[in-house]
Parts: sequence; structure tokens; C-alpha cells
Amino acid sequence: MDCEVIVIGGGIGGLTVAALLSARGVDVCLFERQSQPGGCVANFEHLGYSFEPTAGLYSGWEPGGIYETIFSEVRARAPEVRKLTPSYLVRLPDQTEIALSDNLEQVEAELRKAFPECDQAAIDLYRNLADSKLAPPDEPIGAHLSNCSTRFRSFIDAQLQTFIQSTSDNCSYARAVNVLSSPLRGLWTIRGGGQALADALAESLKISGGRLRLDTPVLRLAYGSDGIPVGVDLLSGERVLAKRAIVSNLTVWDTYGKLIGPGRTPPAVSRELRNLHALGNYLLFLGMDTAAAKRLQANTTLVLTDWKNEGAPEIDQELLVFAAVPDWDARAPEGKLAVTVTTYTEAEDWFSFHDDESSHERQDQAALEAVWTRLHQAMPELGDSVEVIETSTPRTVYETTRRKFGMTGKLTRNPASLFTSESFGPTVFPNVFMVGDTVCSGWGLEGICRSALSLSNKLTK
Repeated sequence: MDCEVIVIGGGIGGLTVAALLSARGVDVCLFERQSQPGGCVANFEHLGYSFEPTAGLYSGWEPGGIYETIFSEVRARAPEVRKLTPSYLVRLPDQTEIALSDNLEQVEAELRKAFPECDQAAIDLYRNLADSKLAPPDEPIGAHLSNCSTRFRSFIDAQLQTFIQSTSDNCSYARAVNVLSSPLRGLWTIRGGGQALADALAESLKISGGRLRLDTPVLRLAYGSDGIPVGVDLLSGERVLAKRAIVSNLTVWDTYGKLIGPGRTPPAVSRELRNLHALGNYLLFLGMDTAAAKRLQANTTLVLTDWKNEGAPEIDQELLVFAAVPDWDARAPEGKLAVTVTTYTEAEDWFSFHDDESSHERQDQAALEAVWTRLHQAMPELGDSVEVIETSTPRTVYETTRRKFGMTGKLTRNPASLFTSESFGPTVFPNVFMVGDTVCSGWGLEGICRSALSLSNKLTK
């Protein structure tokens, strides 16, 4: 079996590349080890609920945005989206709430009310975020917070930590603009979640004549006599050749460690990979009474549960995201809504000192009790309206995606030797490329899709 381009991994990055190339007439074959596409955004189905493993906040759906560009080319209909109003809410430990939306005047009023001690400085910062030319893009955003209170800085750090695992002291102005201005540009929810986007892209791939092979793990790259990759070897023993390119939608670690192989990875790249780090997620999947949703000002609330430290919040102890599915998107039994509570955790800790499965279960139970307590202390209005349906740990992610240690957070740094300004990743081979969350420079699925579009353009010129 031969094709022009092989795509390994059916996450949003791989699906977008495959759908675009196939729509442009390229012979594409995508291999996915799971029985459904979606990767890290695949919904978790349990007891009549359909949970998103994310905060459910999606940018890029505005007119002229990345998704309008993509779905003007691909052969399937875009999923239904609706703008969130407000985009999300930030709740501070003193119960102060700041609603962020695409109405700058309303945001300024929120800032004035929440931060009277530095209201003008806060408002000026948000006005400037709309124009990145007002500051050097590489300058830390923290340099612009000297006239702001500690409370306001915690408000900024909470957003940066939650969305890109960075702080105002080490986050460039350009990256901060990308994140902090996203609610001002507008955020959307997708009917069916990110899974619906994955399904639409997979449908387009098949309509355009591309091949989507689920339940088909790729073992390694296949090499020619000159040492250049010519295709892939599947776990089944089949070899598939690619005439033009091979695209990995795996993480940067797994692309080199599993596909390319340690023996063909240059020592300098190996050293860089060892220095890279990302966090994992600990998730609570909850069922909530629909009546309780009326007590909430927003579907998604970013909660800073404590500010006992003078510096940036401790991401694994003081932050959580409460995201409820809108009532118009039926993903739960009657009278209930599906809720995902997201916290961060050191992924490696979930793979250490586990003599047997009961060790993991005890660690899971301890984490559940800790997050449950923090959630109710920070959001007392929930009361007994929520119940735990299931949890997800980094080991859960590893078992379904085989990502290293189940890491899903942004990389702590992007070394220039591994990545380029083109927003997709080159490799040591001229015909092998990386796409996905560990190589794109943008935020969320929008960033991944922009990375995929950039690579698709390069491959088709």
C-alpha cells in the first residue's frame, strides 16, 4: 500500500493536515491507534454523560478566523458553535469575580469594580493588549505590571498559568497578548465539544478520498537504504510507503523516541528532549443539576482558590477550572449537565512508586478529596447540586493516547533547535514533520489548527 502523505495520529493537528491535503487532491492515509479520532479532545462517555477533557473554550470561530478558512476548503460541514457570553469568569480567593467578554467597555467596568486600588493601570493594560505593537513582543508582560496591585497580578498570573502554564515574569508580551486578549476577541463553545470538530475533519478526509485507519498503531518509521524514511511499519507487520512526506501528530518526545528511534536521534536533540517538561491534568467529571446552572454567571469559571504565596499561584494547588456544558447541548441525562473540573499535576508523580493498581487508586482518591474540598470552598453556591461521575489522571491519558507520562500541558520552553517560527516542527529528516500541541506556538485548538494549515501549505505550496 502506497500513498503520497502519511499522517500518524488522529488528534486535531493530524486530522486538520489530512483533511486539508486530501481536499487539495493529495493521496493521504491517516493512522490512529484508537477506535475513534480526536486524541486528547476525544469525549469521555460514561453513564449517559459525554464529558470534554478540556475547559471547553474555543477561539478562532469568528468571521475570517482559522476555522472559516479551513472549512472553506474541506468537504464536511463545520460543527455548530455559539459564542460564550461572558467568555469566562475569573474568581479570586476573596470571592471577587471578573467577567471577561468581547465587550471592552464592560470589561473595563469589571476591572474598575474589582481592582479599585489600580483600576486605571489595569484598564490601560487591557487596552494595550489589543495592540501588541505598543510593547516589544519579547519583553515580559510582568514589566507592564509595576503599577498594578498584587491582586491584579494574581488575576493575570491565574490566566497565564491556566492556559499556557506560564507566569507574568517569564511570559513574553506577545504570548500574553495571545492568551489575555482571547476573551476580548470572543470565545465559543462547540456542540458536542472538540470531538465534534474531530469528527467533521475525519468525515471530510473520507469524503475527499483519503484513508482513515482506526485501531491501527504505528510501530516505527521505515527507512530506505540511504537512511531516509520511506514510510511506516505498523504493529500488524504491514509496511506503508509515503512518496512525499510523513507527518507526526504525536508529541515531540514520542516522535523521536518511538517513530524516529533513539539510534537515529542526534545527541544534541536528545539532550533538548530530556530538558523539555510539561504538566499533566487531573480531571473531575461531574454531573450537575440543571437548576444549579442558573446560580452561575458563566459556563466556565477560572478559580484561584488561594493566594497565600506572594509570587505567582502554585498551578497544582491554587488553580482550577470549572466548565459546565451549556443546557442547549444535551450531553447528560435529563435534568443534569456535564461538568469538567480541570486541575494541573506533575504527570511523572502518577507513574512513581506504584507497586500495584491499588497504589494508583489511593493516589486518585487522595487527589479527588483534595480537589473536591477546594472546589466547594471556592464555589460554595454549588452545594449538593454536583456529584462525581468519574476522574481522569495522567495515567488515564497515557493509557488512551500513549503520550509520555500523559503530559498534556504546554511545554515549559520551546528550544530553537527543535522548532521554527513556522509553527510546526521540522525533524532531522527533510520529509518528516511534526504538528500538534507540543510544537505549535499558538493557544488551544486554534493554535494547533494554524500550525496544521501552515504545514499543509508547505506540503502543497
